[in-house]
Amino acid sequence: MPRALLSVSDKTGLVDFARGLAGHGWELVSTGGTARALRDAGLTVNDVSAITGVPEMLDGRVKTLHPAVHGGLLARRDLPEHMQALQEHGITPIDLVAVNLYPFRETAARAGVAPDHVIEQIDIGGPSMIRSAAKNFAGVYVIVDPADYARVLASLAAEDDDLDLRSLLAGKAYAHTSSYDAAIATWFAKQRDVHFPDWIALSLERAQTLRYGENPDQRAAFYVERPGAGLHGLRQRGGKELSFNNLLDLDGALVATDLFAADRPCCAIIKHTTPCGLALGETALDAYEKALACDPMSAFGSVISVNVPVDEPAAQAIARLFVECLVAPAFSDAAVEVLGRKKNLRVLEGRAQWERDAFDFKRVRGGFLMQDRTTVGDELASWTVATKRAPTREEQADLEFAWRAVASVKSNAIVIARHGATIGIGAGQMSRVDASFLAVHKAQSAGHDTQGAVLGSDAYFPFRDGVDQAVEAGITAIVQPGGSVRDDEVIAAADERGIAMVLTGKRLFRH
Repeated sequence: MPRALLSVSDKTGLVDFARGLAGHGWELVSTGGTARALRDAGLTVNDVSAITGVPEMLDGRVKTLHPAVHGGLLARRDLPEHMQALQEHGITPIDLVAVNLYPFRETAARAGVAPDHVIEQIDIGGPSMIRSAAKNFAGVYVIVDPADYARVLASLAAEDDDLDLRSLLAGKAYAHTSSYDAAIATWFAKQRDVHFPDWIALSLERAQTLRYGENPDQRAAFYVERPGAGLHGLRQRGGKELSFNNLLDLDGALVATDLFAADRPCCAIIKHTTPCGLALGETALDAYEKALACDPMSAFGSVISVNVPVDEPAAQAIARLFVECLVAPAFSDAAVEVLGRKKNLRVLEGRAQWERDAFDFKRVRGGFLMQDRTTVGDELASWTVATKRAPTREEQADLEFAWRAVASVKSNAIVIARHGATIGIGAGQMSRVDASFLAVHKAQSAGHDTQGAVLGSDAYFPFRDGVDQAVEAGITAIVQPGGSVRDDEVIAAADERGIAMVLTGKRLFRH
């Protein structure tokens, strides 16, 4: 009679799987809560302690660490000496292991959890059984994901010696234990008073194979830190499958709207990961219309993020534009119906939150660059007015908006804003004066009057020419980090032209 050892934290599908095994004539062996769940369902189960001859001890820390378990898993069925050793020691082979591990990651993520409680969620016996079974996949099924129960039962029903399936499950098992160990290693690293530890363990799971990458000749896939994390947690309410570039632009769109509090509607319109329009409004519709007005030509084929629920009026307006993706926390039923008429519009619902204490990684040859994520807002209280003229109350409000807005624009970045909306954006330029020229040009090309607008710069002005160019366009106030060796010259230019300039002391490069 084949023997299965079942010991799971996540009991999804467990009873049906066990019934299926019993129906095929398998003996069931189990531990603790898993055994209780199976007996409560009316199944016959042997306790693992009856197999090992040793009771569970140390508050359950020791249950399966025994030769009767690991010998039964590791013995090669094709080696007579292995099978003879089992017979000599009275060990029965174990032909299937279904194990998923203590919820370490979920416990460690809870705010205020005591370290001792986290440590107790470090599974020892589970990973050991998984690794033993996976090493001997030629003779043992190892299952770490309840989603695989059905395919294993199907293989048993077909009486198919499916080595390919066991090999696939073994690889998945090692990925599972690797991810588990990575989470533990990361937790221990965070216990030390070191911002960047000596080592970082990354574990990623493929969530989706994509049609192609940035270009059609590039193969691509989407990997996630855990199922449901970040962008993977968004619910698609309509449209085609997401592409590589869609996912990049969705992240850029959420970066832009995340910089503004959710108590006021904000809309970001993104092309190639940088905004071509960003605005605050009284409603989702108002914010969208103000953002669209910044550069309606570039908005064609864009990705849009709205930080408040989208209702029918906003949906009607957005549906009139060719949009690749729209993401918002929620959609009314009427909005979903309206947007659903656009068969190619991908509609994503949710907030796609960052993991707590998450870092920003960038791939380079041979490794990764790692940094804190950009934050904007705390420095507002320490802004200094560098010029003789201070900004008016209206200018101050627009300067605060422009400062948050420029943080989501690719460097070199210049934003021209008025009344809580961008009216001109200069992005990704090699010189700041070019970025200023482009922002003014874009604003005027879209029919915006730049007289009385404000300007935000993601880094300091190296020369006064950027200030002179802004003033000639009618800009009356500027916010920038400062820190140039020519700050005095730049500030003098602002005083000479009668405009206000505020220094933040913080740079917002976005490469």
